[in-house]
Amino acid sequence: METAIFTANNVWMMICTGLVFFMHLGFSFLEIGLTRQKNTINILFKNLFIICAGLLMYYIGGFNLMYPGFGENSTGIIKFAGFGLTIPENGLSITYANGGYTYYTDFLFQGMFAATAATIVSGAVAERIKIGGFMIFTIIYVGLIYPIVGSWKWGGGFLDTLGFYDFAGSTLVHSVGGWAALVAVYLLGPRIGKFDENKNPKPIPGHNLPLAAAGVLILWLGWFGFNGGSVLSAEPGATSLVLVTTSLAAAAGGISCFLFSTLRYKNYDITMFLNGILGGLVGITAGADQMSPNDAVIIGILAGIIIVFGVSLVDRLKLDDPVGAIAVHLICGIWGTLAVGIFGKMAGIAQFIIQMEGIAIIAIFCLSTSYFILYIIKRTSGLRVSEKEEMEGLDQHEHGMNAYPDFRSNEH
Repeated sequence: METAIFTANNVWMMICTGLVFFMHLGFSFLEIGLTRQKNTINILFKNLFIICAGLLMYYIGGFNLMYPGFGENSTGIIKFAGFGLTIPENGLSITYANGGYTYYTDFLFQGMFAATAATIVSGAVAERIKIGGFMIFTIIYVGLIYPIVGSWKWGGGFLDTLGFYDFAGSTLVHSVGGWAALVAVYLLGPRIGKFDENKNPKPIPGHNLPLAAAGVLILWLGWFGFNGGSVLSAEPGATSLVLVTTSLAAAAGGISCFLFSTLRYKNYDITMFLNGILGGLVGITAGADQMSPNDAVIIGILAGIIIVFGVSLVDRLKLDDPVGAIAVHLICGIWGTLAVGIFGKMAGIAQFIIQMEGIAIIAIFCLSTSYFILYIIKRTSGLRVSEKEEMEGLDQHEHGMNAYPDFRSNEH
């Protein structure tokens, strides 16, 4: 029986790993669809680099930095268990309350999460960041910053001891990426043409909204692995509940966002609909295992409304986020983490304060470290492409090719 449970858990976790991997295609499609044609290859290149470099950095040291095995008297802030993969003393198995699975599956599942934090930044800085600078930032942030933050909760560090709760990463993944995105957007400045002479925002339409919609649907599917795998077992009741709360929050987020956006702006904006779905998904992620279906719907509805205000706030601050990553991942990540203290099984003023403390600590750490990394890059190799490169497109200047070549020019 134990062998059967172990095998079922391992198969489920491998399926979830594949679903989270698939999310990187969704992020790519969404980012491409909401930006201009001339930067398509640049976006694909960034997202391919994120998953490849992210996995390698997580293998080299990130995994053992995130799960170092804090001792009883440890401060729970930072510890390093060594380079590479270290097989546990009991062989390949990792034991959790509901049976466990293999060490290698654990590494791969967690590695997929690690790369997601940098993918969030990719969308926010699209169309004007130097590819070299972005790659340097990705290596450091995924290899060092993300694992340290993750160790504070998921690795048994001081936030775990404090009682901070984040089931699948509203803060530990999405806000970690969102804080870095905020800093990067601030240091880069807006795209040429984003604001008029009176500093009023002007829309820069994406070139392929069908692709953006496909990206969001892929992300929703991938979230079944993102949240479903965070149960860390194939236990039927827990996994089923998580998939239900995840889907209901996504659906409620999409509906509330497009309705509220329509009331406010008098048009059915599909980009708001798409980001509302994502906002609902991010919002439920911190407490997907804690919530009832009714709670999930409420969290999603409020996340959708938050998206509309969040996008407007980013514009008022004269920041330029082409895909709405700050509103979706940072602001809704904060909302989802606080929602644990409002709706979760441990809900109450004490838990709400603990959730706030965790958010604040991670915010300070991520803001300061990402600013330091990006500012050094900006002062040395440079962070932003030239005006000419931005106007003509990064595909031609950074990569020397076109994502949609006109084959008619080759006709005879």
